[in-house]
Amino acid sequence: MSPTLASAPGSCCFSGVKHVGTPVGRVEDLGGIPTYISDPPAATQKVILFLADVWSPLFVNNKLVQDYFASCGYIVLGPDYFFGDSAPNHDGPDRQAWIDNSRKPAIDAFPAWLDAVKGKYGRENTKYCAVGYCFGASFVMDLCSDGSVVAGALAHPAFLDEDHFEKLDGPLLLSCAEEDHTFPLASRRRAEDIMVARQCTYHFQVFSGVKHGFAVRCDPAIDTQRWAKEESARGIVSWFDRFTV
Repeated sequence: MSPTLASAPGSCCFSGVKHVGTPVGRVEDLGGIPTYISDPPAATQKVILFLADVWSPLFVNNKLVQDYFASCGYIVLGPDYFFGDSAPNHDGPDRQAWIDNSRKPAIDAFPAWLDAVKGKYGRENTKYCAVGYCFGASFVMDLCSDGSVVAGALAHPAFLDEDHFEKLDGPLLLSCAEEDHTFPLASRRRAEDIMVARQCTYHFQVFSGVKHGFAVRCDPAIDTQRWAKEESARGIVSWFDRFTV
């Protein structure tokens, strides 16, 4: 077994502040998965695959982040690999069992979804990037290891082990909280050591004064949290822009 670097989601993954805004995307079926689709202002061949945390891409906070990415010139696709049964339905003692039981269906459904995405949006000339929050991080690492995307990004990741970094074969940004029970400092430094040894292309953002979940469910009334969330998103867009020109 490869040593764990980012553990399973915990209790803090089920808390946070619901944000206010009006999403502009739509939901369509792609490859058998309900998918949030947010379109950019102009036609493009740049696509972000948005691999959500346990709240799903259909949670308003996640919709608003996806809409922001779209406003920056990307088609954004967020598969609801929870099939409507996400974190808000599990605010009780069944949380851990729900997380454990959700992974396999999500992993099993993902290849058909990705194939449908590439069938619709293009296989040759389209440039795909992927961002994963918490639960979605391992999907991004796999995509960055098999050449499916030109760049990846993670925010407060879960479900990662050393093998994910040993197999990494694409540019990766990691947007991290100074305090994160799921991806603590020692794990972050170990991940960096592996990437340095393998001469990977990578970049870290590490934000003080925030915790796991900040990039999606921060309290926008607290300036430090709001800035970190917004800077995380800006940094992810800037990172993807480097590899989609």
